[in-house]
Amino acid sequence: MVKTQDGPTLPAAADLYGDLESTPVVRWRDYGPGLIVAILATLAAAWISDRYGAPLTLMALLVGLALNFLSADLRLAAGLAFASRTLLRWGIVLVGARVTLGQIVDLGPAALLAIVAILVLTLLSGVALARLLGLGAAFGALAGGAVAICGASAALAIATVLGEKRANQAQLALVLVGISAASSLAMVAYPLAAHRLGMGDAAAGFMLGASIHDVAQALGAGYSYSGAAGQTAAIVKLSRVALLAPVLAGLGWFFPSTGGRKASFSGIPWFVVGFFGLAALNSTGMIPAAIGHGAQEGASALLACAVTATGIRSPMQTLLEAGARPLLVIAGATIAALALSIAAALWLVG
Repeated sequence: MVKTQDGPTLPAAADLYGDLESTPVVRWRDYGPGLIVAILATLAAAWISDRYGAPLTLMALLVGLALNFLSADLRLAAGLAFASRTLLRWGIVLVGARVTLGQIVDLGPAALLAIVAILVLTLLSGVALARLLGLGAAFGALAGGAVAICGASAALAIATVLGEKRANQAQLALVLVGISAASSLAMVAYPLAAHRLGMGDAAAGFMLGASIHDVAQALGAGYSYSGAAGQTAAIVKLSRVALLAPVLAGLGWFFPSTGGRKASFSGIPWFVVGFFGLAALNSTGMIPAAIGHGAQEGASALLACAVTATGIRSPMQTLLEAGARPLLVIAGATIAALALSIAAALWLVG
């Protein structure tokens, strides 16, 4: 809990269901300072990403963490909260522009079932490891879901559904760091593993698309293997992205709001509905290519800004005290996803 200099009390973190407190009334100009800082920091992260070829999400998080001392300035609280919550939700909606139903259907029923099975088993492995290490099922769902679906984007969306009391800013920051590092390593190592296993283009594309965390890294790994592998990896990866919304809905059932409200489909967050709606609209072909490309760029920008704000607002002392256990959950789920993806690729394609 923090207070602005003009008086209104603000929540210290995103609070989708109102678990912490009711949303305070803030004047529009209170958002300015924090938003300006978040946008400028995100632009700096984008420049570093373009200059050195590093993942934008990782650079945004590192820049945000480097500016963590700014979280003590109460004038920035409203804008940073807006960036890490509202911009995040709209970014999740725009992720739907990456998906069409036709792309998913073209894979065939066996491949689709394999993708769903890999996703579910990877998520459950994260939950099991987290509980074994004493971190709780909610953190396991956060880490395992991020590995299973689409990396940082999934982590941000799942954290929003779980709420601050179950997945705090420090845990989210740890997952974002771990996911970004693991995804970057996978982009280099997994194609080499596919060559080592003697996989053809179709099998390699399926394995890479089904196992690598973030969209950009999955596609980069696929196209580094071959053009055909890249096309397969793109479709498989986008199929995983399409499963984000039903996973969020399922987590809403298993992790209802801490106020005791029982989750139902009528209570699905609006950004999940928006994700579904945009994906369905994109499937009709009614969205021009230029607009679809712009929506994807907008999603990347909004999510990067949300990540930057999350880094700035993260309680660093708690982050440093967490130790290696959360990273072990990410590593374990990553190994599970890779093993399952290799087995499925060899079984489906050979």
